[in-house]
Amino acid sequence: MFRQLIASNTLQDWSYALLAAAVFIVVLHFLRHFLLQRLTNIAQNMDNVVGNFLVEVLSATRILLAAAISLYIATSFLTLPTAMDKLVDRVFIGLLLLQAGFWANRGLDFWLRQRFAKGEASDEGSRAMTRSLLTFIGRVALWTLVMLLILDNMGLNVTALVASLGIGGIAVALAVQNILGDLFASLSIAIDKPFVIGDFIIVDQLMGSVEHVGLKTTRIRSLGGEQIIFSNNDLLKSRISNYKRMQERRSVFALGVTYDTSAELLELIPTLIQQAVEAQDGVRFDRAHFKSFGPSSLDFETVYYVLQPDFNISMNIQQAINLQLVRQFAEHGISFAFPTQTLHIQRGLPPAANGLIAGSRPPLPAV
Repeated sequence: MFRQLIASNTLQDWSYALLAAAVFIVVLHFLRHFLLQRLTNIAQNMDNVVGNFLVEVLSATRILLAAAISLYIATSFLTLPTAMDKLVDRVFIGLLLLQAGFWANRGLDFWLRQRFAKGEASDEGSRAMTRSLLTFIGRVALWTLVMLLILDNMGLNVTALVASLGIGGIAVALAVQNILGDLFASLSIAIDKPFVIGDFIIVDQLMGSVEHVGLKTTRIRSLGGEQIIFSNNDLLKSRISNYKRMQERRSVFALGVTYDTSAELLELIPTLIQQAVEAQDGVRFDRAHFKSFGPSSLDFETVYYVLQPDFNISMNIQQAINLQLVRQFAEHGISFAFPTQTLHIQRGLPPAANGLIAGSRPPLPAV
């Protein structure tokens, strides 16, 4: 076939073909650059979504398109055998399909970015996670379709290929069921959204902020700085506490006073605690009670709500309450209790003990 190709064309034909290919590659390169520059200027001046879309798609143009067009034009100057002519047509269409895949891939990415760019700032993590997952699924579907079209263009029986893949897919699914389990778990996370990127979660005894949700694993940055990696399937099987979605934080604290505190002061203490809590901004007082008699203290329990879920804000409020209680208790002469132990010491020894120390023996029992 190649001998026939060489014999059927003169040196002049080959020269024209190579010259045409080189010229069209250069022309198409500069045409792409010119159109891209013009569309970029138009999109910036008009803030046009369509213009931005065309810029994104055109920027995905590869050398494949210029090569395909140049190849097809160059062959028009040559006399090709029938088999070679069919091969050139198939290569030309295959390169066009591949370039169309790059365009569609860039267009899909642009559309998803525009689709999930708008929304509440609090939902940014959720939108990023969903967009990432949809981008992956869309790309897999797109390139699967492109490859099937290319194979069909090359003359392969795509129907039989898909049927054989369907039968073999069962065996493959059994072999990679753990991977598929993580894949479906990632779909469940994206759809149900038990957590999103940026949420602070606790999984069993591990805690941290969600950094990345992938198709197989989810990565969490712990408070200590290390990265914790969970498989998606194992993560959904665990009990997850999501603190990012907390509307308000319930705080409970206890304190104890000494047993020599009078009944009048014991009645006053819940009022002092309530005043200390209500003096803070962004809190809602619930209750304060004389709860129990402890081993070395009279115990009080207090419950209040911080209207913001932030842990640092909660600790700042608790610190302010504690300092105010220290001042108020000092003004009223109330003493905080601390663990104590009372030892009763009796002077002297009982008579039996005195006898043992003196060396005397107790009388033996009569037989």
